[in-house]
Amino acid sequence: MALSQALLPEFEHEMANTRKTLERVPEDKFGWKPHEKSMEMGRLAIHLAEIPGWTEHTLMMDSLDVNPPGGEGYKPAEVKNRKELLALFDKNVASARSAIAGASDADWMKTWTLLNGGNVVFTLPKVAVLRGFVMSHSIHHRAQLGVYLRLNNLPVPSIYGPSADEGAF
Repeated sequence: MALSQALLPEFEHEMANTRKTLERVPEDKFGWKPHEKSMEMGRLAIHLAEIPGWTEHTLMMDSLDVNPPGGEGYKPAEVKNRKELLALFDKNVASARSAIAGASDADWMKTWTLLNGGNVVFTLPKVAVLRGFVMSHSIHHRAQLGVYLRLNNLPVPSIYGPSADEGAF
C-alpha cells in the first residue's frame, strides 16, 4: 500500500474531529482566554483552521522559514465569524487532501526543514512532518480548544469516545 493511501484515512478522521470542535466555537467568545499567557479562543481556532494548509506547502517545498531574515514573517489569517473560520478550515483540508493523494512514496521520504530566522528548528522526512507537525499538532490544539469549550460551559464533542456531553461517537 502506498503511504498516501495509508495516511489519508487517518488524516480524514482527525480533520473530521477537528471540524466538529471548530463548529462549537461561539463568535462571542473569540476574544476569551483562560489565562493571560493563553491564546484567545478565536486565535486558537484560526490556528487549527490553518494547520491543514501546511500539508501542501510541506509536499511542494523543502523548507519554510516562519521569520525569514529580511523578509515578512508569518501572519495568521483573519476571520470575523464561525462561517469564515469553517470555510478557511474546509479550504485547507481540501488542499491537504489533494496534496496527500498526489504524493508518491518518494515524495514522502524527502526531507523538509522548518526554520525560524534562518535557524533550523527541525529537519524531518515529509511523512513525519505530516504526522507530527500537521496531525499531532492539530490534535494537541484541538484538545486545548476542548478545554476552552468546557471552561465556558459549552458542549465538548465526542472525539475518540463519548464526551460528558455526547454519549455516542
